[in-house]
Parts: sequence; C-alpha cells; structure tokens
Amino acid sequence: MYSTHTGCQPQGQVTSVILHRDLPGFPDDNTLQLSYIFPDGIQTEKHPHPGQPYAGLRLCAYLPDNREGRKVCKLLDKAFEKQLLFTVATNDNGEDVVTTASIPLKTQPDGGSRVDGYPDSDYLKTVRMLLKNKGIE
Repeated sequence: MYSTHTGCQPQGQVTSVILHRDLPGFPDDNTLQLSYIFPDGIQTEKHPHPGQPYAGLRLCAYLPDNREGRKVCKLLDKAFEKQLLFTVATNDNGEDVVTTASIPLKTQPDGGSRVDGYPDSDYLKTVRMLLKNKGIE
C-alpha cells in the first residue's frame, strides 16, 4: 500500500494530441505529444523563495500511441493533477524557474536517452515504477 503524495507544482495546464509519426523503437505506432504550459508566477510557501517571481515553462513530452503508452499517459495525467510532475527550482544562473520534478519525461522524439529522447526500451517500464513509488497506479 502506497500513500499518495501531493507535490508543489505551480498552476499550469496539459493538453495532448496525436502526431501521425512514429518514435524510434515504436515503428508501428503514432506518437502522443503532451504539451505542458506554465505561465510565469509568484512562488508560494511550497517553493524555495515564497513571494518571489518564477519563470514559466512550455514543454512537450512524447509517448508511443499504443496500449502501454496510453496507460503511461493516464498515469502522467494523474501525477500532473497531484502536482508531482513539475516544481519550482533555482537554475544554474540563479533564476527560479518551473522545471521537471523526479519523474523523467521524454522531451525529444528521437536522439536517444542521452537527450531525453527515443529509442529507450526501458522508459515506459521505468516511469511506471517511479509513478507507482509515488502512489500513482
């Protein structure tokens, strides 16, 4: 039994579309593109510097449009609702920005795992395990 955590993700939105192209490693499937949008905002007590501004984020993530990819998409949606996918952190330049939290996202359709892209044969299994550890299943 896992407890369900709630994170410190700022206000944002997610939308998804199906792209009629395949991802490396999934030659027979279309691609799910998830678009995450966070406007600039003011940090709350959950963030590193309450009352200070942070820079927003626009980010796309990619999943294969197959049974396993759609399952992971639903789990990522649940994690988004529980505010677990993103957080506010200070970047290398000392600026407070919205960034991904502890769940990795595939932000490139290709290029391999070094650049958060495909092919990555373990990604779907890994992200499901990490989400399960946070109470999302």
